[in-house]
Amino acid sequence: MAKTDARMQAIGDVDEANSAIGLAVASLAEGDHAIRLRRIQNDLFDLGADLATPGDSFEPGEMTLRITPAQVSRLEDEIDAMNESLAPLRSFILPGGSSGAAALHLARAIVRRAERTAVAASHGVNLNPAALTYLNRLSDHLFVSCRALNADGEGDILWVPGASR
Repeated sequence: MAKTDARMQAIGDVDEANSAIGLAVASLAEGDHAIRLRRIQNDLFDLGADLATPGDSFEPGEMTLRITPAQVSRLEDEIDAMNESLAPLRSFILPGGSSGAAALHLARAIVRRAERTAVAASHGVNLNPAALTYLNRLSDHLFVSCRALNADGEGDILWVPGASR
């Protein structure tokens, strides 16, 4: 895949993830989850602009949007806060549960693809390391959000190895 093609693929994957998050938000009541997810949607527009503008300097400017380490830290702080009320995982969980969590599981999988394509693109052009880290932390954020939306993990659907044999 050409350098530009990989970057354009990553930008498209980020846009697709943003749409999946929007679908999840549409199924949620107003509250902390919806507020966090809308902020993430705004970040993803910034991230798309960031990926579209490779370079050597990754400082945000008047005409250049960049993902910043503070945005990554915010995701990590939110992950920690949501994890406080969750029971530890006893098993892998299947994507699903509530309609909002199911939509976020889909968004999480799309974000993982966006991360893979952005990392591939970064092998050909200089991309903002904070943007790549943001994608990595976002998939974790969405996973923990799914668990929080599933009645703090009580509504998670647990994987049963070999159940279909």
